[in-house]
Amino acid sequence: MIRKFEWLPFSECALADPFFESLKEDYEEFPEWFLKKVQNNEKAFVYKDEWGICAFIYFKDEEEEIRINDKVLPQKKRIKIGTFKLDDRVQGQRLGEGALGVALWKWQESDAEEIYLTIFPKHKVLIELIEKFGFKNVGMNHRGEFVYIKNKKNFETINPYTAFPYLNANFTKAGYIPIYDYYHDTLFPFSELYNTKQDFEEIAAANGITKVYIGFPYGELHHREGEPVIIYRIHTGENRQYKSVATSYCTLTKIKYIKKYGRKLTDLNDFILITKNKTVFTNDQLEEFYDTQENIVVIEMIYNGFFGKGKNITFKKLKDMGLFEGHPYNIRLSREQFLKILELGGKNVQNTIID
Repeated sequence: MIRKFEWLPFSECALADPFFESLKEDYEEFPEWFLKKVQNNEKAFVYKDEWGICAFIYFKDEEEEIRINDKVLPQKKRIKIGTFKLDDRVQGQRLGEGALGVALWKWQESDAEEIYLTIFPKHKVLIELIEKFGFKNVGMNHRGEFVYIKNKKNFETINPYTAFPYLNANFTKAGYIPIYDYYHDTLFPFSELYNTKQDFEEIAAANGITKVYIGFPYGELHHREGEPVIIYRIHTGENRQYKSVATSYCTLTKIKYIKKYGRKLTDLNDFILITKNKTVFTNDQLEEFYDTQENIVVIEMIYNGFFGKGKNITFKKLKDMGLFEGHPYNIRLSREQFLKILELGGKNVQNTIID
């Protein structure tokens, strides 16, 4: 069985799967609710392995009041994450982060002001995850569940995770991260590689939205944590000026030099530990890099968005417009140049950057 997220009809998810037992225990009406979803031919975002379902997220548009303790939150357009559960056997695989990222992208694209979910206090791992992504606990409902909300008009941008999927407006420069195609297409499985948004969502969710890239720059980078970057896919075949393209944009969350001008700044074991399960490289490859490369830098970034098939920006276009002068690692983009690239990629800047 291929391990991946899929948009599956409820009818293709067995209610008898042991995965749903805890939901049946927590919600007496869960079987009835589930069967209604089957009858309405609704879909959920589901991850399966050889033992059955191990991650499940369902969300929908809603325009209702929310009753919390002694107050009522007024009716407004919201996206409700109705079910969000991960099995213990996939903890640590970043499936929850990826699935939550897909839900937040849909919220960003929608006209819903808020996205919310309810969750029992015992689910500490999920609570930690959604708080990391800027959801705020606004109270408890009659079931004894916390109600967590993220509002487009009022959420913290203290770090790239609380701001996600938006870019923090507080930057004055940006840069490029150049990645060869054979690494790019594994680490950033989107753009021209997949024909539909659904394909993209299924792959992206399974891979998480925190990315770690190992770079080998000629010298010290001008990039700084918190700054946005354009991901530049280097085509290794012919016609590079037309096939090397800017594909997406991220926010840098960590920059750590492992070696600088041949000097080892970090122990090999720590180097491997830092990258964990977020990089495309194997431990053997990391060890080889450690022994042979003059400069090594670990670049961790959160994957804010992508331009998509037909909207990637070629090297020639970037060059002709004065947006690509020099080696990509060394190019300092002004704020205006960065926003111009987003526009060239078809993004609505007003709905991409948050003050």
